Amino acid sequence: MAETLAELERVQTQILERISKLEHTYLPQNDAVSAPHPEPISICDTEARLSNILQSNGVNEFLFKKVPADYYDCPLESRRDILGAASIDHLCKSIVLVNTQAQSNVVDCSDRNNSKYYVVVVQYTARFNAETVKNFLYTLNHAKIPKKKFNFTCI
Repeated sequence: MAETLAELERVQTQILERISKLEHTYLPQNDAVSAPHPEPISICDTEARLSNILQSNGVNEFLFKKVPADYYDCPLESRRDILGAASIDHLCKSIVLVNTQAQSNVVDCSDRNNSKYYVVVVQYTARFNAETVKNFLYTLNHAKIPKKKFNFTCI
């Protein structure tokens, strides 16, 4: 249980950071005319939104963990210690993918089987394989969407 909790903490922290960056980059800012460089959405705001999403989907046990600013400059062994993970094999990264070959009517994430964007969680000690993701989605869609309609680029 402790391993699972530590892994969840780490994944949530990474997802929070990436979501904040994506929101700041891609969501329209209400005051864009008067403030050409609006402040990014704070981690606290993101934590509150994610907490609400998790709770509304029945996830009642979770924990957000803040890490030092130089966390991503640290070796995996130090990251393991910071997060209290059992080993470096328990450390994962979240990769946000965009399907560059999605059909023109696929513009968001409303269909999880055929989305414009995906978040893939991969162990640091493993290699990410886009072909595996493509094959998974092809199978998930019962071969109704051709493999050539899945081509991924990291955001």
